[in-house]
Amino acid sequence: MKISPFRLFAQIAMIGAALFLLAPLAVIAAASFSPTPVFDLPIGGASLRWYGAVGSLDGFWPALTLSLEIAALSTALSLILGTLAGIAIARGALPGAQTLSAALVSPLMMPGLVLGIALLQFFRSLGLTQAWPSLLLAHIVVTLPYVARTMIAALSRFDFAMLEAARTLGCNFFSAILRVMAPALAPAYFTAGLFAFLASMDNYPVSIFLTDAWTKTLPIKMLQYIDESPDPTIAALSTLLLVATVILLLIADRAVGLHRLAGMAE
Repeated sequence: MKISPFRLFAQIAMIGAALFLLAPLAVIAAASFSPTPVFDLPIGGASLRWYGAVGSLDGFWPALTLSLEIAALSTALSLILGTLAGIAIARGALPGAQTLSAALVSPLMMPGLVLGIALLQFFRSLGLTQAWPSLLLAHIVVTLPYVARTMIAALSRFDFAMLEAARTLGCNFFSAILRVMAPALAPAYFTAGLFAFLASMDNYPVSIFLTDAWTKTLPIKMLQYIDESPDPTIAALSTLLLVATVILLLIADRAVGLHRLAGMAE
C-alpha cells in the first residue's frame, strides 16, 4: 500500500513530537539509576540506592501527606461544585450562563504566578493567614476548571427528564442526582476527578505563595531538595511520581478508555 508524502510527513512529525515530549522523562528516569551522587546516565552501571533514600528525605512524608490531603479534598469539593454549576449552566437556569461557564474555566487561561499573587492578596484581605485552609481554597480554584468544563460537556448530553422521573417516583433533588445522574455520568466524574487530582498534586506556582515554613506541598519540597541537596534522589522521586501517574492512566484506560478520556478533557 502506497503512503502519500503528506501522510508520511504527518506520521514522522507525530513520532518526532512524541519523542520530544517523552525524552526529558526518559532522561530523568535513567538518571535515577546513576551510580554516582550526580545526575548522570547509568552507562557504567546502575544503582537503586537513590530509591531507598527517597523515604528518608527531610520532610518528605509530611509534604506527601499534605499534597494528598489537599488534592483529595479539593477534587471532592470541585466535583460537587462543578456538578451543581454544570446543572445550572446546562439547563440554562441562570441568566448569563455562557459568561458564567467562561468564568469557571478562566483560571486555566491565567498565568499561575498571577493567580497565586491574586489569591495571596485576596486571602490576606479577608484575614486568612493559615497555610492549610489557604492551600485548600486555592487548589479548589485550580481544580474546579478541570471539573467544570468536563461536567458541563457531559451534562449538555444528559437527559434531565430522568431526574424529573426520579423525583416523580419519590426522590428528592439530591437523591435523584446520586441515584440517577451520578451512575450515568460516572466516566465524566472519573475523568474530571483524575485531571483535577493530578493538577492539584502537581501545582507549584499557586502553592508557593500560600505555604509557610511548616506547611509545604510536595512540589515545593522537591524544589527545595534541588537547592539543598541536588543528587539523584530527586530523580528517583520524580520517577516514582511518573510511574504513579502512568498507573493512574492505565486504570483510567481500563475504566473509561484513553480516547474517551482525552475527548472529555477537551
